[in-house]
Amino acid sequence: MEPADFPASVRLLPMKLRMLLLVSLAAAPVAADEGLWLFNQFPKDQIKQKYNIDITDQFVENLRLASLRIGGASGAFVSPKGLILTSRRAVSDCAAKATDVFYAAAGADETKCTGLTADVLVALEDITKQVKDAATDKMKPAEALEKRNAAAARIEKACTGKNHTVCSVVKLSSGERYDLYQYKRYADLRLVFAPEPAAASFGGNPAELTYPRYSMDFAFLRAYENGNPAATAHYLKWSQNGAKDGDLVFAVGSPVSTARLATAAQLTFYQTSAMPYAITRLQTRIEALRAAAPQSATLLALGAEYKLTVGKLIGLKDEWLMARKTNFERKLRSAVEHDPKLGMEAGKVWDQVANAYKEWQPTERRYQLLEKPAAVGSVLFRMARATVRSQSAPTDAAAPIDESAPIDEAAEIALLTRYLDELKQVGEKELPLKTILNGKTSQQAAEDMVHASKGNGAAGVVPLAKAVDEAGKKVAKRRAETIDALEVSAAERIAQFRFRLFGAADYPDATATPRLTFGAVKGYRDRTEAPVPFATTFGGLFHFTAVQAPFLLPQRWADARAAFGLVTPMDFVSTCDITSGPSGAPVVNQDGEIVGVTFDGNIESIAITYLYEDEKARAVHVASQGIVEALQKVYKAPALLRELGAPATGTTSAFGDPRLGQR
Repeated sequence: MEPADFPASVRLLPMKLRMLLLVSLAAAPVAADEGLWLFNQFPKDQIKQKYNIDITDQFVENLRLASLRIGGASGAFVSPKGLILTSRRAVSDCAAKATDVFYAAAGADETKCTGLTADVLVALEDITKQVKDAATDKMKPAEALEKRNAAAARIEKACTGKNHTVCSVVKLSSGERYDLYQYKRYADLRLVFAPEPAAASFGGNPAELTYPRYSMDFAFLRAYENGNPAATAHYLKWSQNGAKDGDLVFAVGSPVSTARLATAAQLTFYQTSAMPYAITRLQTRIEALRAAAPQSATLLALGAEYKLTVGKLIGLKDEWLMARKTNFERKLRSAVEHDPKLGMEAGKVWDQVANAYKEWQPTERRYQLLEKPAAVGSVLFRMARATVRSQSAPTDAAAPIDESAPIDEAAEIALLTRYLDELKQVGEKELPLKTILNGKTSQQAAEDMVHASKGNGAAGVVPLAKAVDEAGKKVAKRRAETIDALEVSAAERIAQFRFRLFGAADYPDATATPRLTFGAVKGYRDRTEAPVPFATTFGGLFHFTAVQAPFLLPQRWADARAAFGLVTPMDFVSTCDITSGPSGAPVVNQDGEIVGVTFDGNIESIAITYLYEDEKARAVHVASQGIVEALQKVYKAPALLRELGAPATGTTSAFGDPRLGQR
């Protein structure tokens, strides 16, 4: 039997060819709990088959209408009076003045979050025909694209004028499909509750992208309309029991981007060339800053970038993941080549990408050194390069930099010293470094540059930026000609191939628009094969607390320790398919009730930017029971708890082992 939801284009092919394509389709990467699903193509049948649970259209609609896009984060209505659950980092600017806990026990105390808005996706419509009909097959590609973009702009404008909503045309699968999204915007958001930063980000930067975690990264806002709390008919009720091991859960967020159309050749290039060199450069700077400027904000930023890059590399070094990517790519190519409308010529896109990256690979180090990122971490070099390039070609100017921000001189000297040492790898003929050094050591030259820049922007570093500029532009031009344009066009073609072959059985890459994911609450084994529990507890938190930041708890937490149910879940993990952007994403059970809020992923989840896996990659959520326990025992917030309809705390039977999470 052929699956009924396979595209009609496949079912109408001759039997022999159809069977070949069905084998290929069956190998599609949409497996396990994978998928950043559009609301209008959520795979209810897939969930029924795996979990034996019926997901109704009403369930999906309520999730959509209760969920919010809040700036670059997410959230959800959790009461009929406009109360919103999100992450603390989503309200960090609003709560910036609150170094302690913020709690508005009465409406009059709720603080307006200037500039923060929340959008609800109230309607979506497939407008592919309207957009595509604006162009004809006789037009050149550039002209056709211009006509389609103009049509999309007209549709957006007409929608906004007619419905008075925020309208956006979303391009999916590289233009194979266009949807019109309509959002209702709430522009008056007020802060109701935010925990102390020390509790919201317990463990600080060292704990980012790790698990087990003990963070209370949640907050509450309220949406207002016409000066009154918004009446929100669609909201998510609070679960009475929370999530248990093995439960099916759903999360709604707006992931910024994914690169799941990257070819095996691209991933191999990242794994063997681009990432190892980037990591080496970050390592040397982190070591230098630890010695010269251990309190530098740059050290924290580079540490976070290092962890992110290492996480991607760990994933790409997973032989099983790469084998799965290669196997799927081989079968997808076979399906493309046997499709009468695509054929062998279309399949050559994979060879073109592989050849381009093979040609480019020897130049990658030079590109990173001279063009991007060049002087890793140095604010002064970025300022100097922006100055140089704005003078030569205004369109080349970098993003604006706040020149009034204080410069950490010790950090800049360490970073520029390291950069000058690296530049010695470039031939003197192309880069006259001896002129820049003028007989000095790299450190002496760096010190002079930084001191000459004091109170004068980046004047002391401008000569270095000028010396590097021509070589940087040259290597950037070569990259653009070798792989940049091809990378974009190849991704577009592959996206189009997948759409034609898979249709609604596949999902498009992330587009910073609302998506619905699902997964199981599930522990895992880390890379040392040690078991990692699905949830952590308050007992584990108090076990790990230390006498100094970032593992120091606020005093009110220490005072409340005796009142805590120490085996109450605090954070938990799931196999939900998340990427960048879902902080604050609501997590619900099969009844649509809040069981948590997403705030992070483990380090193994970083690589799912390229390819999903559920063996070790996990989304990390604050448990609904933990939120209630904290509001009740630490923050004494009875009015907020009543509005949530939250249960009394102290129930732990659903989680069993009292040692849970106390690794």
